[in-house]
Amino acid sequence: MTEVASSPSENDGARPLIFGELNIVDDAPAPEPSSDDVSLEGLEQELQDCKSDDVVAMILSKGTKLRDYTKDVENNLSQIELDSIEDYIKESDNLVSLHDQIHDCDTILSQMEMLLTGFQAEIGSISSDIKILQEKSMDMGLKLKNRKAAESKLAKFVEDIIVPPRMIDIIVDGEVNEEYLRTLEVLSKKLKFVEIDTMVKTSKALSDVQPELEKLRQKAVSKVYDFILQKLNALRKPKTNVQILQQSVLLKYKYVVVFLKEHGKDIYLEIRAAYIDTMNKVLSTKIRAYIQALEKLQLDIATSSDLIGVDTRSTSLFLRGREPLKNRSAVFALGERINILKEIDESALIPHIAEASSKKYPYEVLFRSLHKLLMDTAASEYLFCDEFFGEESMFYEIFAGPFAVIDEHLNTILPNCFDAIGLMLMIRIIYQHQLIMSRRRIPCLDSYLDKVNISLWPRFKMVFDLHLNSLRNANIRTLWEDDVHPHYVMRRYAEFTASLIQLNVDYGDGQLELNLDRLRMAVDDFLVKLAKLFQKPKLQTVFLINNYDMTIAVLKEAGPEGGKIQMHFEELLKNNTAIFVEELLVEHFNNLIKFVKTRASEDLSSGSERTITVSEVEPIVKDFASRWKAAIELMHNDVITSFSNFLCGMEILRAALTQLLLYYTRLSDCMKKISGGSALNKDLVSISSIMYEIRKYSRTF
Repeated sequence: MTEVASSPSENDGARPLIFGELNIVDDAPAPEPSSDDVSLEGLEQELQDCKSDDVVAMILSKGTKLRDYTKDVENNLSQIELDSIEDYIKESDNLVSLHDQIHDCDTILSQMEMLLTGFQAEIGSISSDIKILQEKSMDMGLKLKNRKAAESKLAKFVEDIIVPPRMIDIIVDGEVNEEYLRTLEVLSKKLKFVEIDTMVKTSKALSDVQPELEKLRQKAVSKVYDFILQKLNALRKPKTNVQILQQSVLLKYKYVVVFLKEHGKDIYLEIRAAYIDTMNKVLSTKIRAYIQALEKLQLDIATSSDLIGVDTRSTSLFLRGREPLKNRSAVFALGERINILKEIDESALIPHIAEASSKKYPYEVLFRSLHKLLMDTAASEYLFCDEFFGEESMFYEIFAGPFAVIDEHLNTILPNCFDAIGLMLMIRIIYQHQLIMSRRRIPCLDSYLDKVNISLWPRFKMVFDLHLNSLRNANIRTLWEDDVHPHYVMRRYAEFTASLIQLNVDYGDGQLELNLDRLRMAVDDFLVKLAKLFQKPKLQTVFLINNYDMTIAVLKEAGPEGGKIQMHFEELLKNNTAIFVEELLVEHFNNLIKFVKTRASEDLSSGSERTITVSEVEPIVKDFASRWKAAIELMHNDVITSFSNFLCGMEILRAALTQLLLYYTRLSDCMKKISGGSALNKDLVSISSIMYEIRKYSRTF
């Protein structure tokens, strides 16, 4: 701020007063605005705004002229301005002091500016240094990362390629145990690393390590080869439990096989061949010994002469000496032999225990035991081959021998087997064994069991046809016996058929049903031929009824599954019963029946040529009245002696008495229509009396 230039007295007129940097100009009359400078634009809007102004409203309310009021305002402003100038002049010293202080502050700030500018230059230099250090740090971090990656790969490379002394000691001098197996795994990884990794092949370290690894591989292969051969030799020892040795010993060393597969293929193939040869011989020997032991327990059931239509009296007693007579019923009757199907999954027979009890068994029992042993052995061996060698196909090479032993046995047994029921039981056993293997999800015996099944069916068909032809070609006169009771051939047929029907309940074999139909037709023809050899028709009918009734009873005993064969014989029984009833009534009441069938059936009102008279009926009525009770008693005795089945006989007697009642009722009705027939009422037997007699005989059963 500058000093005051001059005093007020030296500055008159329009010259301004200067205080420091403050210029004060005297008021001068403002130039009058020209009409050209005045703009009336927006005047209207300003007037509208002024209406609401409080000051304008107050002025207008007082009635003061606007020009005067304006002049007053201007005078007031000029006075205020002068007052302000005087106040400023009074404070001029303070303002000068303030100016000096501000100037000092400017000097200090200028010095600070210079200092800070120097700091800024230094900081810029430091920032540049920091940037350089940052770049160096990033470069060092990248180098460190690369070195760590290289170190990691190099460490892994060294770890994979190096051969520790401890590993060499274990491979060369150690025993084959769990530690040896772990060492083999490490050696296997190193061998794979050397063979597969392309970087290793270009490494100089390979030339040092590879010969040592190869020596270790050869030593390991040789050692595990000797170890496995030693274990295989243990399998050949007598009384060795093969499955226990496999599960508890060999499976623990299954990695040995994996190692040989990968690093000693030729040796693995030798081990594989040795195992196949060993197990083939061991299992073949065991199964052959088991078969030989079972053969001592065999009970012969049937021979070539044990056929349905063969006369038992023509068979030599010398041919019957191989088994007791109590076993002869098993030729045609199933009996308890069916229990073998309920015991299908029971343990196999232990021959020396069974032999000690001197017990004999039908061949199907031995057959089931043999195949039960085969199933268990095959399942165990199949799973072992899969787990130990990783090759399911080995099983079929191993079991080629055991299968051949069993085939040889069956080829010896089946051609001499004439037991049709036993053959069918064997077929059902094979089917059940197939289901068991299917549930186990082990397919190794599928083809073998199919082959056995295929070999059993033709033999069964051949033996079945022998039975069929024995009926077709039977010597009727040789087999005939003067006895109306059930024939033994028919009983054989009934038991044989019931047995096969029972064995077909859960299987629905259409081929077997067709063969049973063929057999039924043959036995129908055979039975009719036998019946015709009786002189009297009544005896023929009695013979047929007895045989049909016995057949139905046997079929029912076998179960409710007699089916159409049972229905066939029930129909034949019904027809022959009707025939016998007529024959029995004709024998004792011939005149009555003849009259009812011929004369009583004529319509009296139709005017027939010959009218029925009292004289024609009277002998019949009196004859019936005189002996009807005695005749019924004779009929009862006749039935009792003729029919083997008491219940069947009583049913027939009741049917005969019921039919007699019907005939006599028709006679009574006929007499009521005859002229003068009432004269014979005194000789008529009341219906209630006949009913009483019928009820009396009915109560006996």
